[in-house]
Amino acid sequence: MPVSHKTIVRVAVPSPLRRLFDYNVKESCAFAPNSLVAGMRVSVPFGRRQIIGIIVEITNHSDIVPEKLKDVTEFVDDQPILSGRLLKLFKWASSYYQFPIGETLFHSLPILLRNGEPLPELRERYWTLSQKGLDAGEELLVSTPRQSSLFKLLKSKINIKESFILEQFSRSILSKLEERGYAQLEYKENERVADDILVGNPREPNQEQQIVLDAITLNDFNCWLIDGVTGSGKTEIYLKCIEKILLAGKQALVLIPEINLTPQTERRFNSRFNVPIVVLHSGITKKQRLQGWAKSLSGEVKIILGTRSAVFTPMKKPGLIVVDEEHDSSYKQQDGFRYSARDLSVMRAQYEDIPILLGSATPSLESLRNCDEQRYRHLMLTKRAGSAAVPKWQTIDMRQEKIESGFAETTLSSIADTLHRSEQVLVFLNRRGFAPVMLCKQCGWAAECKYCDSKMTLHRSCNQLICHHCGARSNPPAGCPACGSGQLIACGEGTERSELMLQDRFRNTQILRVDRDTTKKRGHMLEVIQTAQKGHPCILLGTQMLAKGHHFQHVTLVVIVDADASLLSPDFRSTERMGQLLTQVAGRSGRGTLPGNVLVQSYQPHHPVLQILLGKGYGPFARELLAHRRKVDLPPYQYLALVRAESKLASRAERFLLMAKATADSIRKSSKALYYTGPLPALLERRSGRYRYILRIECKNRKLLNSVLDKLARNLESDHSVRWCIDVDPQEF
Repeated sequence: MPVSHKTIVRVAVPSPLRRLFDYNVKESCAFAPNSLVAGMRVSVPFGRRQIIGIIVEITNHSDIVPEKLKDVTEFVDDQPILSGRLLKLFKWASSYYQFPIGETLFHSLPILLRNGEPLPELRERYWTLSQKGLDAGEELLVSTPRQSSLFKLLKSKINIKESFILEQFSRSILSKLEERGYAQLEYKENERVADDILVGNPREPNQEQQIVLDAITLNDFNCWLIDGVTGSGKTEIYLKCIEKILLAGKQALVLIPEINLTPQTERRFNSRFNVPIVVLHSGITKKQRLQGWAKSLSGEVKIILGTRSAVFTPMKKPGLIVVDEEHDSSYKQQDGFRYSARDLSVMRAQYEDIPILLGSATPSLESLRNCDEQRYRHLMLTKRAGSAAVPKWQTIDMRQEKIESGFAETTLSSIADTLHRSEQVLVFLNRRGFAPVMLCKQCGWAAECKYCDSKMTLHRSCNQLICHHCGARSNPPAGCPACGSGQLIACGEGTERSELMLQDRFRNTQILRVDRDTTKKRGHMLEVIQTAQKGHPCILLGTQMLAKGHHFQHVTLVVIVDADASLLSPDFRSTERMGQLLTQVAGRSGRGTLPGNVLVQSYQPHHPVLQILLGKGYGPFARELLAHRRKVDLPPYQYLALVRAESKLASRAERFLLMAKATADSIRKSSKALYYTGPLPALLERRSGRYRYILRIECKNRKLLNSVLDKLARNLESDHSVRWCIDVDPQEF
């Protein structure tokens, strides 16, 4: 039976245990019971350690007997750092994604807050003379000339900004005056108020954009899917809606899928709005993240722009959420807390009772299904903004062509013609490095990773073989380890090798390579964008980093080097991703005044999937995929979760999942409505020296699936024989 107590707080701590922990609030606590609020941080004893936790509930009952209840050691905050609505979102996320509530909450916080650091002081610091200073005469400071000079400055003006003082005096001089009681610190709210939130006069929306804008209401929760062809002006829709939100005194949260899209998006927003904007992603420092997070919590910043984890940023006056490129798989976290930022954004908008805009030229099948079910409103932009036309597609049959380093002769001729017209070319190849495989011509040996079931990729820039799954590196062998032959060859094409070939073929043309290797250099992506914007003829060569959201108005030819890879994948999502990627890459062409063309190199140019995509466009292509998914009971018409296990011994991971399957079957017998498949090896069975297996759980009813997963997780919680996790709505297998 529950035991009655005075004041009990239920606290979430960063622990793999899937529960809250009860602590007693001492009567001598500085807070009155009614001033305690969920969302405040506390310091509590946990085992032999003192750790930071977050109050989730306040009650006067506990299942723990009073003598065993430990006391809260300290209240870190005097105000909640997480609102009740955000706490509700975290509870939902913890339950839905089957992740411990404490780790779910702490995943959202800046590292410095997790460590117990206070929220930074955001108010402006001003200094003025105290009453003692006003009464004192300057003769008291004659022996200290620097203090005397500062004293005179403070006497000349009431309230001087600390930053202005520190331009002329050291902080120690200021501290000395304060210690002697002559000066005192005061705080003032730092609210930047602009006469006009707009910079300049934005151009009027075109007819299609206006129809979409007229359909969108911004008063309460609604989810709008803006389905617009590449270059149709989806960003302009976002900006117009954000303008209305800002005029109402509210804040907007804008999510983008990749860090490298941040600079151009931030510039676009700064060129439109005269309001404080903060950028949040993994590339900023701990202190910058804390400052930005705190400014959003206080309401000082009006627009929060960030990648996946920015969905957790608190807002004082939330007004709108925008998820750009909503289809992008980067929104799904692939380790630890395996959440979808897109889906969490929709739930957050619902809890905050604010509108959300999902935008894409290639909407996910899940979002299209939600439109069919009338959960989302489907708004279309079918034409490109301005005078730009949709690019024309052409397939290159590689079986009929002379091939040079992965390029058909027809392709190379088209590139030459484009450059001759002083236009730009974008070459898309989704493989970085020099060559995907190093082979022995004599015996067929291939360089494989010692720790993964994958081949090593040769990188000539550093002359190393690198595994793109675990990052393992080794030097290329002088001879074949299997037969001793010296006939080792680099087989296949990567961006590095293609760059060398194109540079040799087009010697007077600048080649701009964009992949994970080149963008390690800070500012490289911005440099590429700025160079391309100058309009000089050049070749942009890169991986999918080039496919997302970039506006290259001088690119008139896009070349897709290898369109076949996704057609052969056993992953049922690969065809959808191929259609999205090809459409997005093609959309970089012809965005200016000149028409665009897209060349698709394929050994299967008559494949029905390619024929639908290239002949009819992404819309009919997606509808065809949806019909197929419905027929074979795959997401979004079936709900899917994976239990993942990994171990240094394959048998141990498989044995764990056999036990998990038996446990799940005891919770709910396998049937047509709910069934278990596996254990199966993951598509990449061995990674970083560990064998990875999966158990598939498929269900037609979301509530039933969640119920089974919840009970299964609690049953497996104490098993530490392998690393395991539950992945709800998985994007990788």
